[in-house]
Amino acid sequence: MQNALPLLAVLLVSATLTTAVAENVRPKFQLAPGAGAVPPVDLGVNADLKGRRLLPADSPWHRDISRDPVDPNSERILARIGWDKPLHADFGTEHEGAPIGIPYVVVSGAQPRVRISFTETPQESDPGPYPVPPDAPIEGGPNGTGDRHILVLDRDSWVLYELFNAFPDAKGGWRAGSGAVWDLKKNQERPPRWTSADAAGLPILPGLVRYDEAVGAGKVEHAIRFTVVKTRRAYIPPASHWASNSHDDDLPPMGMRMRLKADYDISGFPPEAQAILRALKTYGMILADNGSDNFITGAPDPRWNMAALRTLRRITTRDFEVIDMSGMVADKRR
Repeated sequence: MQNALPLLAVLLVSATLTTAVAENVRPKFQLAPGAGAVPPVDLGVNADLKGRRLLPADSPWHRDISRDPVDPNSERILARIGWDKPLHADFGTEHEGAPIGIPYVVVSGAQPRVRISFTETPQESDPGPYPVPPDAPIEGGPNGTGDRHILVLDRDSWVLYELFNAFPDAKGGWRAGSGAVWDLKKNQERPPRWTSADAAGLPILPGLVRYDEAVGAGKVEHAIRFTVVKTRRAYIPPASHWASNSHDDDLPPMGMRMRLKADYDISGFPPEAQAILRALKTYGMILADNGSDNFITGAPDPRWNMAALRTLRRITTRDFEVIDMSGMVADKRR
């Protein structure tokens, strides 16, 4: 028993040294919530996210809505969209020299921040600087005339920076119509009636169909962003903004969620199309902007099989249902 105390002291010192060494060699990169023991995501344009969830597991984007009740107004809303309107993959390879879809770029925490000047809704935009590379990919290409979104994911802080209608300002910065910053480690909503880089006030990247998930992993585990031509002056959280002057109760509000009917047979579709359709049954699609009817959004990639994506056009509005729209915020001023 006389040697027990010295031995105990040696063990305590050893344990302390082991802990100190472990602290010093611990990697600085912190895994995103739900990421698991996987290496950091790739850097670059439309980079592989290595199967990581962009948002927490309890995010509305990851919520299983397959058993949610159908909204009482579902059929009237679907009829206004048009029963025979096909589902359309608004993403793919390239068309007339420009990538099809909304690109994104993954940067490290060392990416320099640059000044952003907001020209349309500065009062509803998160101030810069943003870590936007000078050669950041722009939706529609450098000469694009559409929404010109820029999406930048900082993989080290797991923060997303998004811009709408972005143009380089010749001074190393950018001017944009609006912009939003999203800490992807937590669930966020914009202030009521605030837009983001998207009309509905939602983040864009978490709702895109990406090649690394639909083809690489064979599964899409989130709701998908989509558009329709006409919307209502209302929104459903987590959306926070409307983009319409119409008070018609039969038009869809921003943030509305539609799902593919559970009994729709998807067995005859190509694998990547099946991955998308399973997501539409489980997580649905969230209305995020005014645009063409039933257009779902994804990131461009030269590896997409366009013939496989075109098979989604077999599906029409009549194959969907609108889920319960409880919590909708409508403009009561007529």
